Amino acid sequence: MAEAVMTKPVPAAASATAPLLAVQGLEGWYGESHVLHGITFDVKPGEVVTLLGRNGAGKTTTLRAIIGILGKRKGSIRYDGTETIGMASRNIAKLGLGYVPEERGIFSSLSVYENLMLPPRVKPGGMTVEQIYTLFPNLKERSGSQGTKLSGGEQQMLAIGRILRTGAKLILLDEPTEGLAPVIVQQIGRTLARLKTEGYTIVLVEQNFRFAQTVADRHFVVEQGRVIDMIPNSELDANIDKLHTYLGV
Repeated sequence: MAEAVMTKPVPAAASATAPLLAVQGLEGWYGESHVLHGITFDVKPGEVVTLLGRNGAGKTTTLRAIIGILGKRKGSIRYDGTETIGMASRNIAKLGLGYVPEERGIFSSLSVYENLMLPPRVKPGGMTVEQIYTLFPNLKERSGSQGTKLSGGEQQMLAIGRILRTGAKLILLDEPTEGLAPVIVQQIGRTLARLKTEGYTIVLVEQNFRFAQTVADRHFVVEQGRVIDMIPNSELDANIDKLHTYLGV
């Protein structure tokens, strides 16, 4: 197959607002497997963007590279003007980045409250536990319950809430709606919309582009470790046939 190229590049220099996150020519490896082949995209402050693509396209690997937990990476990842490509993941987190993996990482032996309190604060301004309980009332009701007692939706709420307490302002979310009931998906969507109004910036990996359409400003299409297109949310319906081709649906 011919090598695809991005048809709608958005150079950082063309934007009136400097990007909070700028990824340029990002390459990444799992062992000897070369997975990312020059990923390039940017995210403005307060923006929600999605990485869309088929399974194995490199979306999750991109998030792992940004947060610094991919074994080998090169290229450029700038967060708020700071180059992070050579930094350890703990130092990247201290800049104000948070990562919610698809597997959520809930400690089953700890209560909801203990899970919330586990990550250290990395920046001032994180949510209090009471603010998180207001955002996710289910968690307040289950505060003393062990992680193993939570539903999938409650675990996702807990994983997001835990990051919000740390003070992170850029949140990397990997498949937050995977396997969740529609009513919980709607609640997650309302939460992301609220976080956007409060100034959070979000990079979302999502298979459900209909859900992504309800929360995102722009959509970057990833294929074979490259960003091959960018579709503004306002143009998603007009490009739906093209998107179906990209995603194989």
